[in-house]
Amino acid sequence: MSFSKLGLIQELLKAVAEQGYTTPTPVQQQTIPLILEGRDVLAGAQTGTGKTASFTLPLLQLLTASTKVHHTSRPVRAVILTPTRELAAQVHDNVNIYGQNLALRAEVIVGGASIMMQTRNLRKGCDIIVATPGRLIDHIQQRNVNLSQVEILVLDEADRMLDMGFLPAIRQIMSSLPKQRQSLLFSATVPNAIKTLAATVLNNPVEVAVAKQNATADNISERVYGINREDKRALLSYLIGSNNWQQVLVFVRTKHGADRLEKQLIQDGIRSTALHGDKSQGARNKALEYFKTGKATVMVATDVAARGLDIDDLPHVVNFDLPQVPEDYVHRIGRTGRAGAKGEALSLVCPDEAHLLVEIEKILKRSIPRVADTGYEPVSLKVIDAPRKQPAKPNGKKDLRHSKKPSDRNARAAAHKYDDAKRPQRSKPQASCSR
Repeated sequence: MSFSKLGLIQELLKAVAEQGYTTPTPVQQQTIPLILEGRDVLAGAQTGTGKTASFTLPLLQLLTASTKVHHTSRPVRAVILTPTRELAAQVHDNVNIYGQNLALRAEVIVGGASIMMQTRNLRKGCDIIVATPGRLIDHIQQRNVNLSQVEILVLDEADRMLDMGFLPAIRQIMSSLPKQRQSLLFSATVPNAIKTLAATVLNNPVEVAVAKQNATADNISERVYGINREDKRALLSYLIGSNNWQQVLVFVRTKHGADRLEKQLIQDGIRSTALHGDKSQGARNKALEYFKTGKATVMVATDVAARGLDIDDLPHVVNFDLPQVPEDYVHRIGRTGRAGAKGEALSLVCPDEAHLLVEIEKILKRSIPRVADTGYEPVSLKVIDAPRKQPAKPNGKKDLRHSKKPSDRNARAAAHKYDDAKRPQRSKPQASCSR
């Protein structure tokens, strides 16, 4: 099937062709005709399936064809809500790319940017607002924007917005919208919380399920490296240098951990940048730009980048820390293997993360292949119960005969028969990574 068979106008077909797209993805094939018919849609689609275009293209066409009489020169007629600033910026870019041949104007409204500049742009008038919930509420409360003439509402990555606690904000925004409107809800997963939200937002919706829930793409190669926590950084540097990787997205659990790993990788001679919520919007944009253009080989990110981060042909994703929420594993590695391309996802798992790995494999309903020889001391990733407290001896002292001395681990490591040539060297940065 071609895009021309979906009922899109020539201006949009031309823009799509200029981006090199010829065949719509399954989610686009199913949702675009429904949205053009004016139906409310609840779409469950994994990341990397082309869902942004599936609501952007018909939204632009419907706004262009609308014959409503407006009392202001350019009222806001569509609102697209996203959970993160990065996703909002990317959706806004898509709106501009696909709408380049149309007389529509869009604004991106997110936190971390100048509210005064946003206010000036809003007062000039725009057809489409792409926003994060918190900043949009700021403008509503300051009466910088009027949403009474909105015709289309889109909730993108709705499950992520609920995870981030945006439900009260979404309800507050909805109270500013007209009841007669078309509403679209897109979510990577459709748990009961999303169905409850859909019941309040959507009117007689059509439900579209494109991909199996909590499934990873078949074209992504996944592997687990069992490794002690203190050896993770050295192994990561070794993998990047020895394989000459040029673009690697590395996920960590905390903002502090992202900054620390960025500095450590730079010390190893690897060009790196970090992306997390404590950085200013300007710094986040700069980090993403460096990574996309190849100025940085590695971007170390927290889960703020797990959803919606659109990077063409990203070959490698590494879970330096496993996510606390098992479903986030799917979203993280979904940054690679997009649009049918091959991707590689590696997870560096230490023993105290073994229980997280069990939960991830439980939702995947399969085990992830382990790498037998990591080049480091082998570790067990079996989940075992906490050791029982040793009974006290009659004299009140514990039996320490079976306790390991602090030096035992070094002795075992020294005695282990690994080929030293295979063992990554932590003390020296990889020359192939230097630029």
